[in-house]
Amino acid sequence: MRKFNIRKVLDGLTAGSSSSSSASSSSQQQQAASRENDIQETLQSEHFQLCKTVRHGFPYQPSALAFDPVQKILAIGTQTGALRLFGRPGVECYCQHDSGAAVIQLQFLINEGALVSALADDTIHLWNLRQKRPAILHSLKFNRERITFCHLPFQSKWLYVGTERGNIHIVNVESFTLSGYVIMWNKAIELSSKSHPGPIVHISDNPMDEGKLLIGFESGTVALWDLKSKKADYRYTHDEAIHSVAWHHEGKQFICSHSDGTLTIWNVKNPTKPLQTITPHGKQVKDGKKPEPCKPILKVEYKTTRVGEPFIILSGGLSYDTVGRRPCLTVMHGKSTAVLEMDYSIVDFLTLCETPYPNDFQEPYAVVVLLEKDLVLIDLAQNGYPIFENPYPLSIHESPVTCCEYFADCPVDLIPALYSVGARQKRQGYSKKEWPINGGNWGLVTQSYPEIIITGHADGSIKFWDASAITLQVLYKLKTAKVFEKSRNKDDRPSTDIVDEDPYAIQIISWCPESRMLCISGVSAHVIIYRFSKQEVATEVIPMLEVRLLYEINYIESPESEQVPPLPTPGTGSNPQSIAPQSHPSTSSSSSDGLRDNVPCLRVKNSPLKQSPGYQVELVIQLVWVSGEPPQQITSLAINSSYGLVVFGNCNGIAMIDYVQKTILLNLGTVELYGSNDPYRREPRSPRKSRQPSGAGLCDINEGSAVQEDRCKSPTSDVRDNSFSRSRSSSVTSIDKESREAISALHFCETFTRKADTAPSPCLWVGTTLGTVLVIALNLPPGGEQRLLQPVIVSPSGTILRLKGAILRMAFLDTTGSLVPPAYEPWREPNVPEDKDEKDKLKKRRPVSVSPSSSQEISENQYAVICSEKQAKVISLPSQNCTYKQNITETSFVLRGDVVALSNSICLACFCANGHIMTFSLPSLRPLLDVYYLPLTNMRIARTFCFTNNGQALYLVSPTEIQRITYSQETCENLQEMLGELFTPVETPEAPNRGFFKGLFGGGAQSLDREELFGESAAGKASRSLAQHIPGPGGIEGVKGAASGVVCELARARLALDERGQKLGELEERTAAMLASADSFSKHAHEMMLKCKDKKWYQF
Repeated sequence: MRKFNIRKVLDGLTAGSSSSSSASSSSQQQQAASRENDIQETLQSEHFQLCKTVRHGFPYQPSALAFDPVQKILAIGTQTGALRLFGRPGVECYCQHDSGAAVIQLQFLINEGALVSALADDTIHLWNLRQKRPAILHSLKFNRERITFCHLPFQSKWLYVGTERGNIHIVNVESFTLSGYVIMWNKAIELSSKSHPGPIVHISDNPMDEGKLLIGFESGTVALWDLKSKKADYRYTHDEAIHSVAWHHEGKQFICSHSDGTLTIWNVKNPTKPLQTITPHGKQVKDGKKPEPCKPILKVEYKTTRVGEPFIILSGGLSYDTVGRRPCLTVMHGKSTAVLEMDYSIVDFLTLCETPYPNDFQEPYAVVVLLEKDLVLIDLAQNGYPIFENPYPLSIHESPVTCCEYFADCPVDLIPALYSVGARQKRQGYSKKEWPINGGNWGLVTQSYPEIIITGHADGSIKFWDASAITLQVLYKLKTAKVFEKSRNKDDRPSTDIVDEDPYAIQIISWCPESRMLCISGVSAHVIIYRFSKQEVATEVIPMLEVRLLYEINYIESPESEQVPPLPTPGTGSNPQSIAPQSHPSTSSSSSDGLRDNVPCLRVKNSPLKQSPGYQVELVIQLVWVSGEPPQQITSLAINSSYGLVVFGNCNGIAMIDYVQKTILLNLGTVELYGSNDPYRREPRSPRKSRQPSGAGLCDINEGSAVQEDRCKSPTSDVRDNSFSRSRSSSVTSIDKESREAISALHFCETFTRKADTAPSPCLWVGTTLGTVLVIALNLPPGGEQRLLQPVIVSPSGTILRLKGAILRMAFLDTTGSLVPPAYEPWREPNVPEDKDEKDKLKKRRPVSVSPSSSQEISENQYAVICSEKQAKVISLPSQNCTYKQNITETSFVLRGDVVALSNSICLACFCANGHIMTFSLPSLRPLLDVYYLPLTNMRIARTFCFTNNGQALYLVSPTEIQRITYSQETCENLQEMLGELFTPVETPEAPNRGFFKGLFGGGAQSLDREELFGESAAGKASRSLAQHIPGPGGIEGVKGAASGVVCELARARLALDERGQKLGELEERTAAMLASADSFSKHAHEMMLKCKDKKWYQF
């Protein structure tokens, strides 16, 4: 543990010298006072390590699906080469193929703890699932042929791989080598056929005879191939292209789905014509005419039950005249046909059955349907086929995520409180059964602190998630759009709208976990304040305020250095009392010259609003149009429950609201905050009346590069403002927009507002996009009834500080280097009438505030930590001397900076646009971690990346998924224990009983010695140029480790049996070798004896 001395240094607040130190060099430390103040910094570089922890949400762009019916594990592959595995709720895993190629098919080695994936780049991979982080053991890259379909029979080690050329190759899954046995397309089809049958679309073995392989070609030809005799027994031809094939479990019939919306059922021994042709969605046509063609049936499954009719389940096949109809899954059971409409297009589906054996009655109990943006599980056993309630956190993207906040180490009563109000929101009508995908085991919970993630969405909804111990579960959903009038159609939309779509989209969330006060700002320049209550309440009139934020000045020139003029005397600047609060909506919608004026963008409901338990509206604040100018979107927001204040700003200025008294306290243009001490030369603005579109999309985020010009000016004025939001609102040109000074950071605190202060007092620190920090003093009335009657007095203090780049974050430390949190009011139920004693207590109670003790020497009382896009400074208060400075980046800019707690200490964590994640000690700003993690490839990452306490961070890695990471060494070390296990020891069910007569007369399933057919001794070696074997990083050690660690007794016994067999084989070989050796010795001895028979002893 090292000690660091805080030595004060004048940073040019009055002198104007602008020194530049690189991030590698240590912070500037020069002595400016005789007294030294030692702060022990406990954080060292070894406390930090960066790694991904878990990924939550729906797999983005899914493409393949598989299920292990014994282990009860579901696997989903995606178009970007990702692999997601799901077991019981809380057990999920993310893996990635390095190539990033799309996953076209997945096949489990059932109950073996392994999975085969086939990719669009013609590779197949074997994944070991017996370790907590699955790894690839083997890969095989096909060089000359493209893979179209794979099939791995149950309890077989030989994988059939069908190709685009119509050939089938066979891969040994244990060694990942190709067999010399190949089924060529020209041998499988009729010799008289002149055309190529097309790619392989289906391979499966007859459930009752493993020696017979059913091969489906795209053109409509199906061949039943005899593996032993190496020829086709039967060939079935149909006019229409085939999409899928499925067997009846007795192996006497199979069903094909076709491109004209028909199903054909074939008898295996009658290849001339189908036994039956069904058009599930075709119109009944009389006079024996062919029904009208329908859309292709993309997949069909044929599942039998011991009692009752079989199930035929299919996707697609709707008639062409059903325009606008949603995608459907059709379940045909006997004479009944159920058509189940889906919200999104169907990617794939699987029927979950009781048995893994294909030659037994299947007994289907559920259908898992993988949709483009959802996963649905249908209960086949209940009438009406209800769906199961999905326990996985797959609804993150229900409406596109527009912002994110992450809170670790919250008050312990928060999650139960949110869960109790959220439980009432649950939908009814789900299946009564338990979720059937329930494999795997949970990891050990080593983190005991509560974590909450809040997501804001494009439809104005806000979701609270329990994120404790690397899991994710939705707690509560709040719909902020409920307070506004909805337009019934596009023509009915108000002409005051400033966005093309999603007018309620959330942009900023400000939440106080202790008081449970919530404040949000939306894309239509609106702010809503919410209180938390467990009681239902009816609000007769929704309280609302309208604010005119005006911009009157343009800039000509800005000072290049960090120099500012001498500080003003307190009290200068705008008089807040001169601002007339407009607390009632204005009826005027246009000014004298016909321009829109004094109208907000959205209409607040004027009817009574019933508010359920949970978050209830306290106040709605809207910025209004001013003389034809639309309001600019809000760039910064803060709430303080102890002071009863909300403050927000945009590129026009700043507004402060007293939400207790429902009044406007402050309404200033950014320029007016400076008073007479403005360091910039500005000129009056020339009025523009025309509206010009600008900005990129909020949901269709601009994916373009964020690289800036030589100054490397970050997009904060744009980033926080327009580049995150689709807006027609800007009526200024881009050059004018560049020069505007927006409010980029706001922080309520109890600290020293001026150099001459002897005690801390409530104030607001304001940061702007031009790197200025201004301080506004707050004079609050006493608590209790006085707080409701007396006004809050707000006045700019005259304190001005300067940094390079837009201000992102501000925080305060006490003399020991501990974080000084903002004051807060503890939560209490607002809708319960209080008795007299309670009221007296309330009057006496002071808000919770962490203030330095009076015994400490005032000259060194606090330190302000200010982080901008370019640098960080630690400033001593009240002297306002810069104690430490760190230039974080010269060539890029910081996107997110947070002061966070870690290992009983605090640090500054930053994420840069160049992909670096950095941490700095406080207060000395020593670099502790600098890791290149991920570049800013799109604005989604910039908008959602956030750090929180205990070394946690997250961002939206795709439109549907949250990626959580940790920068804590301790969490990285414990991660292995916290992760769940996918593979658990389960005994494979017994094979179906053949029965006496079937055994006697040769019925029942016929087994096949595939080793004898496909092994090297029989089939020879495959051509080396056909495919290339690539050993995986998991390696054989992974298998051995898994076998010694988590493998079940059954598998151990099987392994022991294999080893015993191997050893017996080796013994046999050794015995044979010894016999051969003995025989050879005997021969040599005999020859020697004959040679030497007649010689005398002395002749030797």
